[in-house]
Amino acid sequence: MSDTYYEFGTAADRWSRAQLFFDAKEYQTAVRILRGLVAEHPDQTAQRLLLARAYYHSAQLKLAETELRTILERDPVEHYARLMLGRTLERQGRTDEAGPHLRMAAAMSGDLPS
Repeated sequence: MSDTYYEFGTAADRWSRAQLFFDAKEYQTAVRILRGLVAEHPDQTAQRLLLARAYYHSAQLKLAETELRTILERDPVEHYARLMLGRTLERQGRTDEAGPHLRMAAAMSGDLPS
């Protein structure tokens, strides 16, 4: 399939298509679409977050980490990005680095341990 398929349509069309591929667990295809959207609209948190999730689910953990850190640089209280960063670091075996992010995400969501 040519790259033009991934670039076809409006940004809204491509966003919908990326979500469909993500929901179908076709993470690599979602990544191909989302990379273009993020490049065009780097300030859009939702697109960048879905790209990070697609990277995470396709075991591209360094790329997921990069996207999540970019989101958190812009919006340090983005709860889900904080949680995903913690999980991404855990999955890489970096539990010491993951802990603060996971605790902060729990505090932000109100899921503090009793």
